[in-house]
Amino acid sequence: MMKKTIKFTKMHGAGNDYIYVNTLLYDIPDPAAASIKWSRPHFGIGSDGLILIGKSTVPDADFSMRIFNNDGSEAMMCGNGTRCVAKYLHDKGLTTANPIRLQTLSGVKVLNLHLDKEGAVDTVTVDMGEPVLRQPAQFGVRGGAAVDYELTVQGRAFKGTFVSMGNPHFVIFLDEDVEKFDVAAYGSLLERHPVFPQRCNIEFAQVLPDGTVRMRVWERGSGITLACGTGACATAVAAKLTGRRNRESSVLMDGGMLGIRWDETDGHVMMTGPAAIAFEGETELP
Repeated sequence: MMKKTIKFTKMHGAGNDYIYVNTLLYDIPDPAAASIKWSRPHFGIGSDGLILIGKSTVPDADFSMRIFNNDGSEAMMCGNGTRCVAKYLHDKGLTTANPIRLQTLSGVKVLNLHLDKEGAVDTVTVDMGEPVLRQPAQFGVRGGAAVDYELTVQGRAFKGTFVSMGNPHFVIFLDEDVEKFDVAAYGSLLERHPVFPQRCNIEFAQVLPDGTVRMRVWERGSGITLACGTGACATAVAAKLTGRRNRESSVLMDGGMLGIRWDETDGHVMMTGPAAIAFEGETELP
């Protein structure tokens, strides 16, 4: 019996790449299994995970997105993914709306599209909402922003800032060169630290002489990725909270730069960055 074939689009935002499938056309009965199979380098398409574009189930959104990491776990939010969904929807003629309102597990996100001369989406500004800055209950400490919270792994202490952008982040500013830092070794341990019962995204950052925030990320469920939109937002917020930057930051990741602004008026974090199509193809369902 022949397996069912579906069409996909491989897209990335600053190198954070996902496989995108339009579930208005194709049913993906087991997205976790599909994400694991398709995301494998060399043996599959290769990606940080799978994003499903579908109908909204709430009246105040135009479309919905579901995100699956390459280990099959479902993520609540992906900032780079939202921008790519906006480009997919606009450039493929599925909507003429601007802004687009997108349903995620972290609520409805508003996506403002910036077009190039040919009318295609070049960059997207996403209203990421307000960051959550209180210490989570699992820290065992009540009250106060979670700034300079100390965690120890393999005998090394790290001070970080907890910021939730609809998903949890622990942002660590290093006193050493982040380029040479062993993100895999310490990121994997901190992701699964007992203080994070649902695991956590871990950012390692430093402020460069020109004011750019250089950040590298270990994403829960995916490992090292070239970029993380929510992580860039969390890092910019942490930079402001710790007095390293003002309310606007350029966050440079392995895959490129994102512009982050933490609005003083409404407290929302605005993220602006690129979205690009890598290639399209067909593959079999697992």
